[in-house]
Amino acid sequence: MHDINQTDSLLSRRRAAAALRMLFVADALAMPVHWYYNLTDIEKDFPGGIRAMADAPERHPSSIMALHSVSHGGRKAGAVSGRQRQVVGEVILKGKAQFWGQPNRHYHHRMKAGENTLNAHCARLLMRTLSASAGTYHKARFLDAYIDFMTADRPNHPDTYAESYHRGFFANLINGKPKDRCGAVTHDTASVGGLVTIAPIVIAARLKGTPLAEVQALCKEHLFLTHPDNSLARVCRDYVALLDALLLRDAGQPPGPLLLACAQASLGLNLDSLVANARSDHDVVGRRFSSACYISESWPSLLYLAYKYLDRPKQALFVNTNLGGDNVHRGAVIGVLLGLASGQSVVELFDQLADRQKIDVEINSLLSAVTER
Repeated sequence: MHDINQTDSLLSRRRAAAALRMLFVADALAMPVHWYYNLTDIEKDFPGGIRAMADAPERHPSSIMALHSVSHGGRKAGAVSGRQRQVVGEVILKGKAQFWGQPNRHYHHRMKAGENTLNAHCARLLMRTLSASAGTYHKARFLDAYIDFMTADRPNHPDTYAESYHRGFFANLINGKPKDRCGAVTHDTASVGGLVTIAPIVIAARLKGTPLAEVQALCKEHLFLTHPDNSLARVCRDYVALLDALLLRDAGQPPGPLLLACAQASLGLNLDSLVANARSDHDVVGRRFSSACYISESWPSLLYLAYKYLDRPKQALFVNTNLGGDNVHRGAVIGVLLGLASGQSVVELFDQLADRQKIDVEINSLLSAVTER
């Protein structure tokens, strides 16, 4: 693998900044149609599909938010026995419990165009904790910051929904488990949402010169705080190696072969063949592979989209959005890959983010902490 001393640090920093900006752009762009599984529903609510940042609709046609537990991870079936504090409303998402349990409630209820979802805010939180530690990852510091952020009396994010892993973590925490052992195992632990906070760790550590193997170990440690699953950890290891290769490649080295090699090594998947033989993007993302969150489906899906639209990052984000499913978290990873590949962010979309100025400060603060030594 490349060493940071073999590449232009300014080029790597530009790639890193673009990757992090694209993470937040992809997340916000997909938010209004997050977990839409019927493409005709996207067309009905947004004729012609999503074409710009948009508010979340009042009604979600296929929401199963009402089936999700407010006391633990997963669905309502199998709720814990005995008295305990309700996680949603009392521990996290304070003041928002009334929006749960209602049919067709949008997961991101009344969020506005350009606002980021909860997992993207967790990525911002991680960037801030890394900056405060000169770019060095500390598990305990992140956990303390995560717990404080999530349990704030006034939520510091606009979201109404918390994925299963958040609810499971805090259910375990209030039941007395050590904070570094609160990661819960549910039917969807191995999900692409677990990769959303990985890129800041990789970027900070590799720009500081931390060896790749150590970075992969750090990322697994971080992942297992909330997503303790070995199959997801194997994908995470491959994802970290791909981020490293894209970030630190030589100036003249094209990114496409790196994606091809990753897909082949990680999945035995020939991306060239997949792109050439696909009748449509939905034929791949939605038919061959589910558009749901499960990493076994989302990992090949996002590699396909990133590779096919490598030279068209803006189009890639819109295509991903309008394919529905877990497009928010799938998109966040695609955004990182495309930002590293091109060294460019989609400026006109980034400028539409509700927190664009704060996000830019946080990105620049992190990169300054690890490159100005």
